[in-house]
Amino acid sequence: MTVATLNDVLRPALVGHYAVAGLVVLGWEDARAYVAAAEEARLPVILQAGPGCRKHTPVAILGRMFRHLAEQAAVPVVCHIDHAKTVDECREGMDCGFTSLMIDGSMLPLAENIALTRNVVKLARPHGISVEGEVGVVGYSGGAASAHTSPDEAEIFARDTGVDALAISVGNLHLQTEQQAIIDMASLAAIEAVTTVPLVLHGGSGIPVATRQLLASQTRVKKFNIGTELRLAFGKALRKSIADNPGTFDRVTLLAATEPALRLEARRVMEDLARQLRETG
Repeated sequence: MTVATLNDVLRPALVGHYAVAGLVVLGWEDARAYVAAAEEARLPVILQAGPGCRKHTPVAILGRMFRHLAEQAAVPVVCHIDHAKTVDECREGMDCGFTSLMIDGSMLPLAENIALTRNVVKLARPHGISVEGEVGVVGYSGGAASAHTSPDEAEIFARDTGVDALAISVGNLHLQTEQQAIIDMASLAAIEAVTTVPLVLHGGSGIPVATRQLLASQTRVKKFNIGTELRLAFGKALRKSIADNPGTFDRVTLLAATEPALRLEARRVMEDLARQLRETG
């Protein structure tokens, strides 16, 4: 059984100078492909159920699905709730078998964000469940604007909440289809100087691969959330499956054809983030 928490996979990453991929799951096919990719690469993986995934599929079903895959995997698999907004959402995730919770109070005033996150940490810690918090605002491509993380606020937040990982905003952006994000390395260094926990970058798909590799090996960014580039790979593979099989109407057959492409893309992402581990191991 290889069900893991964020601490189980991020602490070794700190020591080994690599990072772990948090892969956005939307259904059975991609979740299965991601775990297969992790096993092929012999690397840990974080399966993430975000708001869209949870809206489409009940959390109880997702919890059983993630745990089923994790329990049979030969590598550590973290079962992670992403962007929960309330304590109740986190409690439901815990009750349904998730091993890691991301509570997102980033749109709240700092004191309220700290209070919310601290409550989730108090709820989760007795059960050995990891908690990721966020300070600063990671915006969306074509949508809500970002607000850079203040190093002073990051220091206070990490100290007063006791989170296991801290998501920050330093130029990263959700839902970018092109890898054009420019990471503010000075801001990142200032945050690293006043915190000790592993750091997380949401919107990892928009960060150039070379920058991801640099950050993974030389900074305390140990988790990159990757969704958009995997969805692009899925969409391309599904369109090809439909075009190649115009007489096929069975969804299982059509969707199964997306898994090889997803597996290859996920493996590339994971191995890029763990290049330092490969070179030194």
